[in-house]
Amino acid sequence: MKILIIGLGSIGKKHVVTLKSILKKVDIIALRSSKNAKKIPGITNVYSYKEIEKILIDFAIVSNPTYNHLETINNLIKFKVPLFIEKPLNSSLDIEDLINVINSKKIYTYVACNLRFLDCIRFVKEKLSQDLIDQINEVNVYCGSYLPDWRPNIDFRQTYSTNLKLGGGVHLDLIHELDYIYWFFGVPKEVFRRFKNQSSLKISTYDYANYLLDYERFSANIVLNYYRKDSKRSLELVFENETWCIDLIKNQVLKNNQVIFSSQQNILETYQLQMQYFISNLKNNVKSMNTVNDAFEVLKICIEK
Repeated sequence: MKILIIGLGSIGKKHVVTLKSILKKVDIIALRSSKNAKKIPGITNVYSYKEIEKILIDFAIVSNPTYNHLETINNLIKFKVPLFIEKPLNSSLDIEDLINVINSKKIYTYVACNLRFLDCIRFVKEKLSQDLIDQINEVNVYCGSYLPDWRPNIDFRQTYSTNLKLGGGVHLDLIHELDYIYWFFGVPKEVFRRFKNQSSLKISTYDYANYLLDYERFSANIVLNYYRKDSKRSLELVFENETWCIDLIKNQVLKNNQVIFSSQQNILETYQLQMQYFISNLKNNVKSMNTVNDAFEVLKICIEK
C-alpha cells in the first residue's frame, strides 16, 4: 500500500510505527512543510501537493495540528482518496461546507478516536442495550492528568496544547470523552458548557472544561482538566439498581464494586486495532463508525457556537 501522511509529530509517528507493524509491504509518503525537515528512515518526503499528483496513493492520514485540518482536508479532496483524520476534526465549527463537499463526492472518512478500541470501553458499548440505557439515572465522566508530564523533556508551554492558534485547550485535547459518550448515547437534547484557565499551570488555553449533556432520561456530567498530578480517567454509570465504575487507566469495569471485566491491553494496542479496522473497512467496503459527520456532531458538543 502507498499511504500519504501529513503531520509527523508524536501522533503521526505513532501511526507510522503502527502501519509498519501491521502491513508486510507499505510505502509511506510524508508531505513536509520544509525541505529542511528531518528525514526519517523508511519514509519518502514530498514537499507539495503537486508531487502527490504523480503518486497513486491508497489513503491519506491527516495528523498535523488541528488548526490546519480544514486547509489540509480541502487540499486532499481532489485526490478522492479515503481519509484517516486524527481527532479532533477541526478547532472550530467552520468546516460544515467542507463536510458537504466530502459527502457529495462520497469520500470515505474515519476520524481517529482510539479510545473506541480500548477493551473496557468496547465492553460497555457491547453491553449497553436499549433496555439497559433506559435504566440509567446518571452518567459521570472524569479525565484529569498533568499536562507537564505529557511530553517529557519538552516545555509544556511551548506545545500546541497551550496555544490557542494551534487549536489547543483541554476541551479539544480530551475530546475522546465526548466522543465515546456520543458513541454510546448519540446527540444530547441540550448541552451546557463551562471553560476555565485559572489553575496553577497559568496557561492561556482552557485547562478545565465541564459539560452537562442532557438526554431524554438522564444527564451526563463530564469533567476534563490538565492539572491533576495523580491521573484519573473514569466513567460511572448509575442505573436504577446498580452502579458501573469503569477505570480507563486500569482497563477494567466494576459493578457494585465487583470486577466484571478486566483487560491487560496496553493503550498503544488501540492504535494498532484502530488502523487494522480502517484498512479492513477499505478492503471490504464497510461503512466507517466515525465519519466526518459523526465527528462534526461531537465537535458541536465540544465547542460553543
